[in-house]
Amino acid sequence: MPTVGVSRDALFAHLGRTYTDEEFDELAFEFGVELDEITSEREEATKSNTVNLSKDQLSRLSDEVIYKIDVPANRYDLLCIEGISRSLKVFLGDMDAPEFRVTKASDEDVAAMTVMKSNVDTIRPYVVSAILRDVAFDEARYQSFIELQDQLHRNLCRQRTLVAIGTHDMDEVKGPFTYDARPPKDIKFVPLTHTDEGTEFDGASLMKHYETEASCKHLKPYVPIIKDSPLYPVVLDSEGTVLSLPPIINGSKSRITLNTKNVFIECTATDLTKANIVLDTVVAMFSEYAADPFTVEPVTVNYVDESQKVVDSYVSPQMYCRKETASVKFVNSLIGIDVDPEPMAQLCNKIQLGPARILPATDEEEGPLLEVTVPPTRSDILHAVDVAEDVGIAYGYNNVVRTVPKTCTVGMEQPINQLGDLLREEIGRAGYVEVLTHGLCSRRDNFTALRRPIIPAVSLSNPANVEYEVVRTALLPGLLKCLQHNKDKSFGGGFKLFEISDVVLPDDKNVVTKTIVGARNARRVCATYSGPTSGFEVIHGLVDRIMTLCEVAPTDEYVASSGTAYVRVHCKEGWHYTIRELKEGSGSSDDVGGTYFPGRAAELLLTSPRTGAEPQVIGTFGILHPEVLGNFDILYPTSAVELNLDPLL
Repeated sequence: MPTVGVSRDALFAHLGRTYTDEEFDELAFEFGVELDEITSEREEATKSNTVNLSKDQLSRLSDEVIYKIDVPANRYDLLCIEGISRSLKVFLGDMDAPEFRVTKASDEDVAAMTVMKSNVDTIRPYVVSAILRDVAFDEARYQSFIELQDQLHRNLCRQRTLVAIGTHDMDEVKGPFTYDARPPKDIKFVPLTHTDEGTEFDGASLMKHYETEASCKHLKPYVPIIKDSPLYPVVLDSEGTVLSLPPIINGSKSRITLNTKNVFIECTATDLTKANIVLDTVVAMFSEYAADPFTVEPVTVNYVDESQKVVDSYVSPQMYCRKETASVKFVNSLIGIDVDPEPMAQLCNKIQLGPARILPATDEEEGPLLEVTVPPTRSDILHAVDVAEDVGIAYGYNNVVRTVPKTCTVGMEQPINQLGDLLREEIGRAGYVEVLTHGLCSRRDNFTALRRPIIPAVSLSNPANVEYEVVRTALLPGLLKCLQHNKDKSFGGGFKLFEISDVVLPDDKNVVTKTIVGARNARRVCATYSGPTSGFEVIHGLVDRIMTLCEVAPTDEYVASSGTAYVRVHCKEGWHYTIRELKEGSGSSDDVGGTYFPGRAAELLLTSPRTGAEPQVIGTFGILHPEVLGNFDILYPTSAVELNLDPLL
């Protein structure tokens, strides 16, 4: 959760109220945020392990009380004092939620941004812009303006990789504006960090400077975003003045000062949706300081090709209000309250989701619908659950009456999980190292590399790369890749690995909550032994140990073939197991015989009251085929076992 530091006195001035620390802590809880810490600038420096200041320096630090408030990660409207105070005032009923207006541009020729599409597509393809007119800045407002941009850059903008914000004094530059990408050597300007010296840099030298200069270390993390690109993104005015080199730094000429009245905002991005959210947030927070509060002038963004033909165009900012619906019954049941439809609609005004209204029922069972108005500041409202959460905040969670659940249950571990945990302990005691491998793999690793036929598997429609094509249908590929990447380990005494986890198998008959999901999970155990010898007897011994732990007895024939090695222990009545030779080329779709060395593999057969007299194959084990070892670049003979645990319950 982001933490926003605000001056207590400034916050109370915005609210027009004062509170004790305990009272404000309670108010923050009721609103859905948390007062994390009460501190001051001097106290922060005193407690810090990284800041070493002299007594004289400490004495000059402020004792002004600072509230550090934890806000939800998706509430970008609460990342500054303006957003927090406004939301609290609406929540307390001291003001109505503002209505944002996009006015007509005072000069449409100036309020325009031309984008050189073919160039910017190679580095940072999107830009959105807006103009705030007649803004009144003072020191506190200016600092809040800068801090909001920093908060957005750290959170939604993902350290400027997705979006970078540039703000400029509109009176110091001349529109229309251009967004282009140019060779680093062709971009020359005085950056904001060198305003006093007036030192001019080109793009390449500026990147080197920011990488090495200690005074600019706060900008160093952003240098790799564009450093190796042949073209750097750049925003210019009609005279060719560089406004910014996103996502690194703004130009000195267009810098914002306390005397700035008209603000030009541009957000360059790799994600247009997030760019619009960022721009809407900045505009919504600081348009309240405009001469006509909560108004903004739009900018027309035109994308042109090499022939200067417009190929795409839109107007920003959007500042859209949209509608979302939730069943009144659903909201009540989710929160655990019983509020009539009309009072529920009134509650929405407290959380800036008004005006809300009640729509007739479309489903008699669900009842009437609550339709809310989502302002441009609430990009976090995506689903009926989000509406219900905010209604719960407006109602007051402290007002929800505690009730005894109608159904009394006792929590316990699922039997399959309990079995898995017990086996992990025992297999670990046998000298095996547990691993946890990826649930996704390539078709090659899952089938071809194991010398198995390619059968249906749950696959991804848009995998990030070839390594994540399908959901695994076996645990063995993961363990073999683990061996592949640990060739530097000692195999002299044998290298033992195991995993107990799920595979996913296609199943058109598997039903969950009345829905055919088309697949099912199967819990399996897989183990490998790799060393100077194949270790088949080691894996065979592990198979017998697992069955003994599950209280399954070997058949008399199996015991007879083991000589005097078998010691009879307690087993479940009617549960028996045996093995038989596994042969390749059975013709079945799940033929796994090709994975093993011919004549050195076996199937494990289980007979239980559940299977009746017919034995059920629950797994296989044996020495892996040399071709399989070669496919995974494994240098030592290896034996493996893979068993299905579900039938053992």
